[in-house]
Amino acid sequence: MIFPSKPPRWPAALCAAAVFAHAAAQTEQNPPPLVKVAVAQQVAMAPTLLVPGTVVSRDDAKIAAEVAGRLIAVLEIGTSVAKDDALARIDDRELLLAKAESEAVLIREKTQLVFADQELERLSALVKKGLISSSQLDQAQSNRDAARAEQQAAQAKLDLINDRISRTIIGAPFAGVVAQRYRRVGEHVESGEEVLRLVNPSAVEIQVRVSANSLPFIPAGTPVVVNGSPSTQVDSSVKSVVPVGDDVSRLYDVRLYLNERAWPAGTTVRVAMPTADPRKVVAIPRDALVLRTDGIAVFKINGENQAVKVNVKTGIAAKDMIEVIGEIQVGDRVVVRGNERLRAGTQVEIIDE
Repeated sequence: MIFPSKPPRWPAALCAAAVFAHAAAQTEQNPPPLVKVAVAQQVAMAPTLLVPGTVVSRDDAKIAAEVAGRLIAVLEIGTSVAKDDALARIDDRELLLAKAESEAVLIREKTQLVFADQELERLSALVKKGLISSSQLDQAQSNRDAARAEQQAAQAKLDLINDRISRTIIGAPFAGVVAQRYRRVGEHVESGEEVLRLVNPSAVEIQVRVSANSLPFIPAGTPVVVNGSPSTQVDSSVKSVVPVGDDVSRLYDVRLYLNERAWPAGTTVRVAMPTADPRKVVAIPRDALVLRTDGIAVFKINGENQAVKVNVKTGIAAKDMIEVIGEIQVGDRVVVRGNERLRAGTQVEIIDE
């Protein structure tokens, strides 16, 4: 009976070489995944509450007529105007007639004053010669003073009419756009009656209403983040707080700075308003979070460039940074790109560290 011979025993060195060669071949076939990392930081953050707000114009006025009359011109909605441009005109024919009458009265009073001055001068000479009594001179003095007062009254009446004529042209108190018309050409308006609405689209700010509990945490200058549509964020800060609450809603008016190119007036936004004092937390970019069925995880990279899975809980968020609670320390490298398919222990190659 012939027994099969035993398989040859290879030297240990040859076995190790074969293992390393196989690993190298596997590495060449499956190179380590490329990832991008960021460093966990300690930052000061405050819890926030998203509060609705509205972009409003700082210059938004309902322009009223200053004299009564019939409208003969009103600008169309959407018309852009510069400061002092005419927005509307009121018929001034009646005032022009009154002006002509006042000018005639003023000429008459000036003539009366000249005659009174001449009469006073003539009687003064006669009194010095003793030809008339001083009482006649006193009467002439009184007549001259009355004529001067009548001239001043006529001049004042003319100035008043000229002022009313100038107010028949309703001018723009600031540069803006006609947003609404309340009266049409041909309609009669009274003094103080609204004619149109003028809005300056280049001077905008954000109006937010908050509860009294938020007031201690939003003094003037407090930085805030404004979320608009479509999915845009801008940095802003508190401009002013009106410390008087609304009688009905019990909310307080807060105004925020805004660049006029961000959103037009009337846009609805959401503002992340602080609800407590800032505190120091460990924060990482939002992109480092991996959302899975078993919870939220973060992959950090150890000294051997291996991925370590860490389960975390999230806390305060501000823009693209978010607080993490777990085994993440300040200075840890966390994966922000390429973390979707990582597994614990995976060897990685870091790019753009």
